[in-house]
Amino acid sequence: MSAAWNAWTWETDPDTLRRDVAVAHERFTGSGRLSGRVRPVVGESWRRSALHGVDPDRTLPRLELTGPALHAYRSAHPISVAMPLLRRLLLDTAPGPQIVAVGDVSGRLLWVEGDHRLRSSAEAMHFVEGANWHESSVGTNAPGVALTLDHEVQVFASEHFSRGVQRWSCSAAPLHDPDTGALIGVLDLTGADHLASPQALALVRVAATAAEMEIRAQRTSGLLPAPRTEGDAVSRSGSAPGPARLRVLGRDHGLFEADGETVELSTRHSEILLLLARHPCGLTGDALGALLHERDAAPVTVRAEMSLLRRLLGSGLLASRPYRLCRPLTTDLDEVRRHLAEGAYRQAVSVYEGPVLPRSEAPGVAEAREELQAEVCEVLATGADPQALLAWSDRPEWREDPRVLTAALRALDPDSPRHAALRGRLRRLGA
Repeated sequence: MSAAWNAWTWETDPDTLRRDVAVAHERFTGSGRLSGRVRPVVGESWRRSALHGVDPDRTLPRLELTGPALHAYRSAHPISVAMPLLRRLLLDTAPGPQIVAVGDVSGRLLWVEGDHRLRSSAEAMHFVEGANWHESSVGTNAPGVALTLDHEVQVFASEHFSRGVQRWSCSAAPLHDPDTGALIGVLDLTGADHLASPQALALVRVAATAAEMEIRAQRTSGLLPAPRTEGDAVSRSGSAPGPARLRVLGRDHGLFEADGETVELSTRHSEILLLLARHPCGLTGDALGALLHERDAAPVTVRAEMSLLRRLLGSGLLASRPYRLCRPLTTDLDEVRRHLAEGAYRQAVSVYEGPVLPRSEAPGVAEAREELQAEVCEVLATGADPQALLAWSDRPEWREDPRVLTAALRALDPDSPRHAALRGRLRRLGA
């Protein structure tokens, strides 16, 4: 397990680490600058917390489920069948006082059990059933970060973004549906410093795996229904959702269109969707990071961006392990290629509004950009009619491309006034 997810090693002095991180936290909340002994996974979470508008002095989790609604919801949740096992693993044989909390995919705590005195103390910070502890709700904390990054993680004392939580430490791991791989919740151990030890994180990861296997066993025995799938929803509604569309030609920010709505994406989210559309079988986190850029897309960053993208576009589009698309996604690159294949060259020129995400430096995007440019040049130069070639040569992004001008010249009557104009442009380019 990477040390990036562990709060400290056995050789670390927790008191010294707590003081150093507390100084860094004060500096960050005062100036927005990161420094000192702050792990990257924590520093990036602090930044996201600030962007979410979390106030480190005032923000408390929202209480979103109570009473009968809470009981009905958690009784129907697949994690409920694994709770007896989790109690045996994490409470019955616990070496010391600790709290076991289990939340759903949105960060709402469904079960909070364990040492009575710890639970009573935790109520002051709203660490109770029904409260939302997602990172976007209350800032950096282990269950919230685990859900955001879809990875086990520890948060130790002053690493918490909210000061009211900094006397606690926690280790958390995401919970997945064992049959679909979908993220369904989070398992957390909360208490004193020892719950930020390497042993605690290993324990919570093992317990999470055991819980997932218990869900599968209950399904195999017929005691738990099979998971609902996208196909089930289609059969009930009678029709599948239409394909989504992504427009990235000539745009620095892609446009995502689906179900009658249009969303303008950040450059990074545009890059991710384009790369997943180009790899329908999916990409591992490392592979996606390499296509985005190895310097800027470490696994932690990729997980965070995927989580933000799911929250922006909904849970029905993206899946994990590997990252992949769950519904058809067409792009304007596909449209250009279809027109070229059909010989509809003027339509291809019309759709081609510019290079693919022109300011993107992601290696995978640069490859897509160069491939499409080469394909358009080759096909139009060999098969397009003069009018299509003239329209092509008039587009701003092609006006100074010798390949385009040469192809248009070859197709035109030498006595045409446009022929002379094109010759002049080529001379100015030194071609």
